[in-house]
Amino acid sequence: MKVKVFDENHEADLEKSINVFISEEEPEIFDIKFSVSSSIFGEEQVFCFSALILYR
Repeated sequence: MKVKVFDENHEADLEKSINVFISEEEPEIFDIKFSVSSSIFGEEQVFCFSALILYR
């Protein structure tokens, strides 16, 4: 079993990264874990969209 971690600042970028990985590698996916976090940098709110894929 292997893992692949994705981390992007926008949810659309995360979708694109995961879709590219799936189309290029054609993995046998067992599970996907998704997480969103946010923080404040100055007056700007920053998001972190991440996913962990368990695959073979």
